[in-house]
Amino acid sequence: MPNLLAEQIDTLAAFTPTTLPVISLYLNTQSDDHGRDHFASFIKKELHTRAKTFAPQSAAHASFVQDVERIEKYLATELRPSTHGLALFACAGADNFFETVQLNAPLERHEIYVDHVPHLYTLALVNKQFPRYAAVVTDTNSARLFVFGLSGPISEEHVDSAKMSRTQMGGWAQARYQRHMENYHQHHAKEVLEVLDRVVRKEEIQYIVFAGDQVVIPLLEKQLSPFLAAKVIDVVRLDIRAPEREVLEKTLAAIDRQDAKDDSEKVEHLIGDYRSGGLAVVGVPDVLAALAKGQVEEVLLSEAFQHLRGDEEEKPGPWVEGAAYSGEGDTTSEAIMAQASQTGARCRLIADATLLANVGGVGASLRYRD
Repeated sequence: MPNLLAEQIDTLAAFTPTTLPVISLYLNTQSDDHGRDHFASFIKKELHTRAKTFAPQSAAHASFVQDVERIEKYLATELRPSTHGLALFACAGADNFFETVQLNAPLERHEIYVDHVPHLYTLALVNKQFPRYAAVVTDTNSARLFVFGLSGPISEEHVDSAKMSRTQMGGWAQARYQRHMENYHQHHAKEVLEVLDRVVRKEEIQYIVFAGDQVVIPLLEKQLSPFLAAKVIDVVRLDIRAPEREVLEKTLAAIDRQDAKDDSEKVEHLIGDYRSGGLAVVGVPDVLAALAKGQVEEVLLSEAFQHLRGDEEEKPGPWVEGAAYSGEGDTTSEAIMAQASQTGARCRLIADATLLANVGGVGASLRYRD
């Protein structure tokens, strides 16, 4: 199964800009300890206040009002109780454009943007922060295989082998018994890896984290195929009976460490290429120019891009036909992400703000130069 969220982001990034307002709404829909949601007042204030910025008889006003009605109906009737975060995009005047993404992961805060294209930075950030990966918790008799994504489990599988004792060996000599147990453990490890290989291929998993005892882990590592070995990033200590939440927390920490390492290596390679006059550019103007020409292979964009650029963009007041209005977002980051998607370039968000701080928060590796 491919990364459906990444595919949704690509689809949204291909949206054709319109002169009509496009609403991008992000809500933290987690209930509090009393089971209450806290987004209704935000919706009422922000959407209805923005509606007043449009000329009453304009096409923009008509489209926006229709969107508000549809959003309120959707929240009342179609939001699942299990959903912790919602991303919603709407523009009634653009062929009734209405796309929603219900997430297991909570969002940090409510956000709303009104522009001529969907605001995707927050959704891309969620995709980066909660990657899909496999975690294997095992001992010599059983194993639990998890696929985690968006802060929760996507699937779980079990591999159980019948426990063997000396009484089942019929009084065999110790050496023969020991060889038998070793064969048994190796067979168990082989079964675990067969299931893992199937899951990894089906779910298109990039990373694997192992957790197990000092007997079974070496057996797994010895029998790993090159395909699986390339994806194993860490081994952590966990009991086979560890609660699911503990498994998630321990293994996600390993994923975060690997992600930080990957970020650092990618930026280092990019900066090295740029310094040597290779296939790389840095800074907003040069990256946007390279994107416009279709030269870019991959964009590296700081998660702190808005803060690095400062408050350069003046926020307009009332909506003006043909002009963009963003809430608190940075339209430059949106332009970079949209152009990357439209030209087939990858876009990677970099968590450590210091890595790209000296080059304006953005750089790109190139397919070719002019």
